[in-house]
Formats: sequence, C-alpha cells, structure tokens
Amino acid sequence: MSRIPFEQLPAVVRRAVADKTGSVHQAMTAPGGMNSGIASVLDTDSGPVFVKGIPTDHPQVRAQRREAAVAPHLPSSCPRLYWHLELGNWSLLGYEVVDGRHADYTPGSPDLPLVEVALTELQGITAPADVGIKQAVDRWTQYAPPGTLQHFDGDALLHTDFAPDNVLIDQGRARLIDWAWPTRGAAWIDPGALALRLMDAGHPASAAIEFASRFPSWRSAAPEALAAFGTATASLWREIAEQDHTPWKRAMAERAMALAHALSTNL
Repeated sequence: MSRIPFEQLPAVVRRAVADKTGSVHQAMTAPGGMNSGIASVLDTDSGPVFVKGIPTDHPQVRAQRREAAVAPHLPSSCPRLYWHLELGNWSLLGYEVVDGRHADYTPGSPDLPLVEVALTELQGITAPADVGIKQAVDRWTQYAPPGTLQHFDGDALLHTDFAPDNVLIDQGRARLIDWAWPTRGAAWIDPGALALRLMDAGHPASAAIEFASRFPSWRSAAPEALAAFGTATASLWREIAEQDHTPWKRAMAERAMALAHALSTNL
C-alpha cells in the first residue's frame, strides 16, 4: 500500500486529529510496515501520538476496525489506543507512542524473559464476546488434520503472529503490537506460534518447545492437540512458500516442518 505523509491528508481529517490532540507541531513518517496508508508520529499539544490509517474504501479497513474494537480489551503490555476516527474517506487510529526496538529472539537474548511476561499477561485475557473476531477453528480448518479441529477451540484472546516486528522492547518491557487479526481460541496456540518464531531466530525445536512449556496452557494441552497444531502450521507455511518463493517464507516452511516433526514425536 502506498504511504503518504500526514500533511497530505485532507484538511478535514487533519482538523479532526487536531481536535483530539491539540495543535500538531510536527509529523514524522514512520519507517517499515506495508499495511497502512499513513503511519506517522505526531508532536502535539497533548504529547506524542502515533497515527496509523487506511482509506475507508480499502479492503483492509475491516482489519483496522477490528483492531480498534479489540483495543479496549488488551492487556497493559499493548500500546493504548487513544481514539478512532473515520471521515474524509480515511480511518485513523491514534495510539500511545512506544519508542522501542524490535525484540531479539536469539538464544540467550535478555528480551526472552520480557516476551514471556507479556505473553503470560495476554494468556489471562478472554476474547470479548461483543467483538466480531475470527475463531481459531475457522482459521485452521483448511490445515488441521481431520478430526482435530476441536482442539483449537477456546475462549482465549490470541495474537497468533509473534514475528519480532510485532514485539517492541521499551523501558524493560515487551509490548505487543499489530492487532489487526485477533482470534478467539485455545490459549496454547499463542505459545506454539511463538515457538516457531524462536526456531526462526536460531533455537532448535526442542528448545523452542521447552520455552512454550513455560506457559500453563501449553503444559496442560493434550499431546494430540499440539501435534495437530504442528501439522496445521507446517501445512499453512508450505502453502505460503509454494505461492511465494521468497527465501524467508521458504525458511519458515522448513522450520514449521521441523516443529511438526518434534511435536508428533511426543504422541
């Protein structure tokens, strides 16, 4: 998606933002990311604000609206959403600014205990009943082995994408960002998703699974459920790699296969 600077938003939209923040003194376009038409850090009368937005006629606007709807239910490890505006053909979210760096998942990293704390906090959150979010059984229905989908069912609020870009380290805390695809399902799914990312950062499958075992939801899950997750994850990433031969996606598919093999040996 093409990104524009804050100053190129329609005047009516910029005025609405100023009504929320006070005068905007400076706007700096944020680097990285591909899913926002605007992503800027604003220096305002009320302090710094991170603004991300997307045109309301873009298909991904539904994901941004889900992100706004789920924001009040997120734990404190997630940046606070100040406001949500829709006008002038734009949908904008105004967030707390987190001046952090992406998490380091490599073996021995001091960030790993911080990520554990953040995910532990999230594990205690129930998915809100009044927000229309995806069910885990629906997200994995094409990939899970026959007769195993019931293991994915649950009421936990899941993030499911623990790529280092989605975890910022700020002042001794790990902050979970990018909630465009919240999911309702079994709590052990998130530790499993994190385990795959740890493997991509250099952890052997056994160490990644041991890290996942720090979470009670994973320890209490049936071995059949974890094996089904491994198989489903490998199937998903195989499909992704077949459709796009980008080296990192092919590498993730290989990691997912290794994770599936390791989890199947515990049956």
